[in-house]
Amino acid sequence: MSNILTKILNRKQEEVTAAKAYKSLDYIKKQALAAPAAKDFSSALLSRVKRSKAAVIAEIKKASPSKGVIRENFDPVAIAQSYQMHGATCLSVLTDVDFFQGSLDIFRAVRAAVDLPMIRKDFIVDDYQIIEARAAGADAILLIVAALDDKELAHLYQTATDWGMSVLVEVHDDNELARALKLPLAMVGINNRNLKTFDVTLDTTINMLSQIPEGVVVVTESGIFTRDDVAVMQRNNVHAFLVGEAFMRATDPGEALANLFSEGNNK
Repeated sequence: MSNILTKILNRKQEEVTAAKAYKSLDYIKKQALAAPAAKDFSSALLSRVKRSKAAVIAEIKKASPSKGVIRENFDPVAIAQSYQMHGATCLSVLTDVDFFQGSLDIFRAVRAAVDLPMIRKDFIVDDYQIIEARAAGADAILLIVAALDDKELAHLYQTATDWGMSVLVEVHDDNELARALKLPLAMVGINNRNLKTFDVTLDTTINMLSQIPEGVVVVTESGIFTRDDVAVMQRNNVHAFLVGEAFMRATDPGEALANLFSEGNNK
């Protein structure tokens, strides 16, 4: 595990402890029960994947630990509306405060502005964060295999399912994929970024495809910047993409999405 991930996870435990002291679990549960029913995030992707159409999870993030601030002019609601206008299937919103300059307040603002299925992207280590996500209107959560042991992974997966949410389980290598496949996966995210070196190669996704059962939606993450990158994935029958940085660096993120995933490129 990389040093940065260890640092993030230690900070995340502190955040959860502080959040529980500020708002009790019972209070958060009441908010979650009062929230509108979750949209079916995984089915939204699958409906496009089945037709060999690009299913794009468009990401909203201001910064990252490896790149620093990615977008200075950061208006998450305007970005989300542009994504929706230009054909995003789902949205991903970073809610980590210290390392990605995100927040649940940003998530809530975006949720109020668009009707696409949305995933809370964060480092989930506790049930509290899952219920907190549902209370904020999240339709899905991310679970990072590298951040959890098998027992934690299974427990958190079940908690999210019990609350009616989809779960994107993220892996970086064959060992993590083997652990993820112990779960009743609807979708798996393959991050093309090496956690130790931060190098990115699309071969990471391609080399794992033979191990993934039919019916599980493969979402390729990181390293999708050009139409050639998209074409490489689609030639390998990967049609679901999580893209953030390429859009965040564009003047209009939604237009960048439309240009990268034009219908002529999705045959």
